[in-house]
Amino acid sequence: MEKSTNLACLSQSYDFSSLDSVKKGIDMNNNLVLVDNPYFIVDMMYATPDNMSGKAVYMSFPQQNKAYLHKNAYQALLSVIPELAKHHYRMRIRDAYRLPQAHQALFEAVPIPGFFKADYKTSNHCHGTAVDVCLTDENGNNLAFPTEVDAYTKEFQQQVAAGQFAEFQKHLQKARHDYMDADSEALKNRAFLKALMESHGFESIPHEWWHYNLKGWQDYPIIDKL
Repeated sequence: MEKSTNLACLSQSYDFSSLDSVKKGIDMNNNLVLVDNPYFIVDMMYATPDNMSGKAVYMSFPQQNKAYLHKNAYQALLSVIPELAKHHYRMRIRDAYRLPQAHQALFEAVPIPGFFKADYKTSNHCHGTAVDVCLTDENGNNLAFPTEVDAYTKEFQQQVAAGQFAEFQKHLQKARHDYMDADSEALKNRAFLKALMESHGFESIPHEWWHYNLKGWQDYPIIDKL
């Protein structure tokens, strides 16, 4: 359990609108910003083996267990903090910027067609404009959602390898925004997160409730190094 933080006081004193508040970690050559704020719990799922690939892929690359975003995406993310503070929530960052080399490693590690795009240029994570997130209470305990972030765990990869496609496809449906066969608290939290992110410059995708893209991400170039 994370140590409790006086987040309400912090939210009143922190300048969320000024880019000065995100200057730490900016590499002016690629506009990436290190996510560094007590409201954001960095817990990169591909820095551990507990993910679809079954490998700690990011630990072989410079990003390791650090979250980076394009400065515009980070500024948009910072703007959600007053609303988080109002509800005594924090946000767990499970994925953010992804090095193209790391994306290729994930693609090679997951033998299921369609899960990682073959061309990293089409992955918004490689633009620094996508985040995979969930909500926690102020002590860092995850709120209820229909699935864990990255519902495609190693267990389900093994199901596919064993030819158990029906069970795997059934599980995939639970990650969709239109999946309604979950408890009311999970559905409420999913809806709250979606409304929060979409009102602060992000857009959702239908099949992953945790994934959000900065609006206009297609206009941002690929970032190929840290």
